Amino acid sequence: MKIGILADTHDHVHHIKKAVDLFRLQGIKTVLHAGDFCSPFTVPEFKGFRLHAVFGNNDGDHFRLLSKMKEIGGEHHAEFASLTVEGRKIGVYHGTQPEISKALVKSGMFDLVVTGHTHEAFVSKEGETLWVNPGSAHGFDARPTVCLYDTEKQEARITEL
Repeated sequence: MKIGILADTHDHVHHIKKAVDLFRLQGIKTVLHAGDFCSPFTVPEFKGFRLHAVFGNNDGDHFRLLSKMKEIGGEHHAEFASLTVEGRKIGVYHGTQPEISKALVKSGMFDLVVTGHTHEAFVSKEGETLWVNPGSAHGFDARPTVCLYDTEKQEARITEL
């Protein structure tokens, strides 16, 4: 099963729509958002996916973000999400504190740790844990990117929008 991963969308609806189109084209049903939607009006773009999200440091109106998530059947996990998807243990954290991100990866508790915040896309491995930062989907300071994660192969690929 493939999972769509993105972060730091920062209200950029055009790139959000491109990401959603890519995820649909790939047959993705589950999407992880590692924070910084920024405004609640962008959340409905993810309708039809099993959306899991955490807060980022630029997410302003928490009440309305939670309300919009509820409207589309998404699940918001506050600052941190610990999920099991297709037998894979996944931790999702925005990444505001680099020490926390590194601790999650080094803990060995997760098959996959997803962080955002830095806008720098990467995939790395520490022991059995895959660490993914999908980069920034908004693309203001770099190319807009998302990540496709294969739960069966335990592989992740950064994709430019």
